[in-house]
Amino acid sequence: MSEFVEMHWTTGSIEEARKVCRYLVQNRLAACAQILPWLESIYMWDNRLETTQESKVFIKTRRDRVQEIIKTIKDNTTYEVPEILVFDIKDGNSDYLEWMKQSTPEDLALNR
Repeated sequence: MSEFVEMHWTTGSIEEARKVCRYLVQNRLAACAQILPWLESIYMWDNRLETTQESKVFIKTRRDRVQEIIKTIKDNTTYEVPEILVFDIKDGNSDYLEWMKQSTPEDLALNR
């Protein structure tokens, strides 16, 4: 398993996305959060075809932060079943990966 992951989260509110992303980065849970402000999702919900305008969030973090980030998202979203997916970062620009490491220190207690 890789040390770093990218998490994807979809929300119906850009304000909700900004609030959560700022919290995650400020509290060093994530190195970076990017918000794609608008996309259209088509899916089935309660046996009905739905089309919704949403925002997509990409979060770069350490694997050991995933569960805390999932909890933070669930506690701060209006969605009943939020899409939260996690993907391994297997390789990349070594300078960027080092920056991620420095931006998400192992001992979070020192930074909160």
